[in-house]
Amino acid sequence: MASIRYRLLRNTISKRRFTTDPNFKLICGLEVHTQLCTRNKLFSLSTNDPFASISKPNFHTSYFDIAVPGTKPKLNYECVLYALKLASALNSDINLNSQFDRKHYFYGDQPQGYQITQHYSPIAKGGYLEMFGDIDRIKDEKKRINITQLQLEQDTGMSHYITGDNGAQSMIDLNRSNVPLIELVTEPDFSHVDQVRAFIKKYQDLVRQLKISTGDLETGSMRVDVNVSINDYPRIELKNLPNTSSIVNAIKFEYQRQLKIIKSGQADQFLKHQETRGWDGAKTVKLRSKETTIDYRYMPDPELRLITLDADVIENVRKILPESSDVKIRSFLAEPFNLTVKDAKMLSISSQLSKLYNNEEVKQFFIETFHEYQKNAPNEVRSKLVVSWVLHELLGNLNKLNIPLKEFLQILPPTKYSELIVLVDNGDITSSSGKLLLFHVLKEFKDSNYIKKTEDVDFQGLIRQFDIGALSDMDKSKLEKECKTIIAEVDNPKLIESIKAGKTKAVKYLVGQGMRKFQGRVKAQELQRVFQDILNINDK
Repeated sequence: MASIRYRLLRNTISKRRFTTDPNFKLICGLEVHTQLCTRNKLFSLSTNDPFASISKPNFHTSYFDIAVPGTKPKLNYECVLYALKLASALNSDINLNSQFDRKHYFYGDQPQGYQITQHYSPIAKGGYLEMFGDIDRIKDEKKRINITQLQLEQDTGMSHYITGDNGAQSMIDLNRSNVPLIELVTEPDFSHVDQVRAFIKKYQDLVRQLKISTGDLETGSMRVDVNVSINDYPRIELKNLPNTSSIVNAIKFEYQRQLKIIKSGQADQFLKHQETRGWDGAKTVKLRSKETTIDYRYMPDPELRLITLDADVIENVRKILPESSDVKIRSFLAEPFNLTVKDAKMLSISSQLSKLYNNEEVKQFFIETFHEYQKNAPNEVRSKLVVSWVLHELLGNLNKLNIPLKEFLQILPPTKYSELIVLVDNGDITSSSGKLLLFHVLKEFKDSNYIKKTEDVDFQGLIRQFDIGALSDMDKSKLEKECKTIIAEVDNPKLIESIKAGKTKAVKYLVGQGMRKFQGRVKAQELQRVFQDILNINDK
């Protein structure tokens, strides 16, 4: 019952129309903690596998991770490389001499009694991430979110609370202890929840494209804290936000809560100081008063040297960065592709595709297939057709049959695969027949243990063998005759009368009967036209 109540509350909040009062501006900033997918942890040689906790708690730990006295940190420079990649992609100013500091506080899952972070001299400052109305679904034509700083720091362990016969127990798992994090702090540049949602999505795509993190909120690979305030009142920090919908709903609720307090004249009592609040799925709840810098007693870590970089290192990192997703998307929106934003994103952003395939390989396959199709397209070029046959039909079948893309390319490279698309576009076979043909070729290829080659595929021969060619013009009289038979066999006279009366959507039923009768050899659009001609109705 509790879970059902939670879902109902969450759905109610998410469906409310959210607007801000123009006299009370929403001011919002984010603190994003991103776990890096390096082989080893930040200051030890322990395997970086924070998710081993389920089966092997405290397994991937070293003496340093569990804070055995006398152990010392040793910096993993792979983490530095990952931080430099992200900082460069965000146009940040990279610090050639950064340092680590100790942030002192005690908690059960932080056995050192302090966290090693970068407070005074972080690895990068400044920079920005830009969002666009047409690409990122925000109301502004363009919105730049400025970055305050990026810093490397170690993650904490995890506390598990168990209630049993012996009462409540707090269990500590240190697999996550010392896992490398990048903390990104933004300026308070967000003025609407749509911007927050778009930023999180774009940032996730960026770290995945850079291959520095999985960026998954649900697993804790990425964790987002939100600072919310109205006008010049003190900010409130929101924590324990497990996913994007929780982040958005918590901001909406907190804005309305603060607005109500301000309008009631109680701001001096309830919004006088900064505080930290959590999210229970329906409302924000106070956790504690916000700590200050003095509370943490920051000090430079005496056991870690400065991270000293040459300017050449930064230039070399910039050279290995992948092309910006925005640039890729724009290229697909323009000539000659003219794709929709959705399809352009599918081809440009790695997280949009199956994890079985390399995004760059799929993108290149699409481009080459498109140009081959373009050479032989019977009519005007139909970009949507190529996208559908690459992203949906092809990848769907490869997923179903578990065939790697590199294996597939030896039997249906772009020159050959485009032949199939042209056959469908030309009307030699229907889309339904083309799908059956593709699956047949791939299934035989898989059953042969990938030994078949391109020259083994003869689409025209297979069309004749299985008799799946589309009906030609000389068969139109037969088509009309069969469609009349279908109408006559309908055992629901009211259906036919409703179609004649103007309810043309009901003709879809007749089209379905025709598709079954002709086994996909006739296009649905052609069947609909014939049925409408027979019944003397116009498509409205």
